[in-house]
Amino acid sequence: MIAFLLAQTIAITGGTVYPVSGAKIENATVLIRDGRIAAVGANVVVPAGATRIDASGKVGLREIGNVDNTNEYTLRGNDVAAGFNVLEGINPASTLIAVNRMEGITTTLAVPTGNLIWGQAVLIDLDGATIEAMRVKAPAAMVADLSEGSKSAGGGSRAGVAQRLRRVLDDAREYATRRADYRRRQIQDLSASAADLEALQPVLRGELPLLVQANRRSDIETALRIAKEYKLKLILAGAAEGWMIPGEIAAAGVPVLVEPLDNIPSYDALGIRYENAALLTKGGAKVALMETATENTRDLRQQAGNAVANGMTWDQALRAVTLTPAEVFGVGDRYGSLEAGKVANVVVWTGDPFEFTTGVEHVFIRGRDIPLRSRQTELLERYRTLPPKY
Repeated sequence: MIAFLLAQTIAITGGTVYPVSGAKIENATVLIRDGRIAAVGANVVVPAGATRIDASGKVGLREIGNVDNTNEYTLRGNDVAAGFNVLEGINPASTLIAVNRMEGITTTLAVPTGNLIWGQAVLIDLDGATIEAMRVKAPAAMVADLSEGSKSAGGGSRAGVAQRLRRVLDDAREYATRRADYRRRQIQDLSASAADLEALQPVLRGELPLLVQANRRSDIETALRIAKEYKLKLILAGAAEGWMIPGEIAAAGVPVLVEPLDNIPSYDALGIRYENAALLTKGGAKVALMETATENTRDLRQQAGNAVANGMTWDQALRAVTLTPAEVFGVGDRYGSLEAGKVANVVVWTGDPFEFTTGVEHVFIRGRDIPLRSRQTELLERYRTLPPKY
């Protein structure tokens, strides 16, 4: 039965398709086979025996979001937790997963939290009975914090936080060349455990990006400075005052994850504004949109709609929730757009997905048609059809 389902061919016909990597296609067909996209276009031949889904008047998209996705994302008592990977804390049976995928989210970034170095984030698809079945990429990034929230790791000072992060990176470098001395205790005490220093090696080699939470302009500049010093592959998250220095961010080749609905000033970001995503994009920065509230991951499309209302073009916002985040986390060759050969994560909408009144008609994850109702709803409907008892 499993082999049969994987081999199933599905044709979504008659809708307007936004491939993201190219221009929209009217009255198009998306052909799915073996969990991947086999063909996309206006003249795709549908093979005999394929399951047809009429999407006339609908919109077909592919969506990937950047959000927290577990409630076991903190390793307490350790402000340097580089070796901590959140993957095994994810509960595939979580009701939050079902709710969010039913509203158009197919792939997400599960992010740890903590103090200075939070740990390793992972990319997952929101379908699968096990974490192995859900996993897309693990780890996808190392996560650190240079915002107001990490000041305790630096003795209450932002300068102390930057100094502490540099010392950890320096110690990780030294550990890499003196592992034997470390094991024989013939080296000065280092600022983190062997497991954490080992986990930082791919970051220092530029193989694993360092995702840094930073909102204040000065914190963003500190992140850029440290990334340049250590030749790190940096991703900025939050970047509420990024609109002040889009040129610097763009020149450094650093992508930015932004929440467009944020506009409430705080001591961490007095200059926050709705136009942040648009101004960063206009300044040449690579921008992806995110929703960090786990229970409201589905609000990512509202984040995108708000970005459009405040200066981003519709096409820019679409790319910022699909292909751009896929590229940022190194899976753009498999995810993020409707192209032949890519994983068949496809969402069929009743209209413009950034409009509040638009609904989801179908969600496909790895080619599987996901039921658009929860188990609780199914049980309730069954209960209502039972004959009354007297």
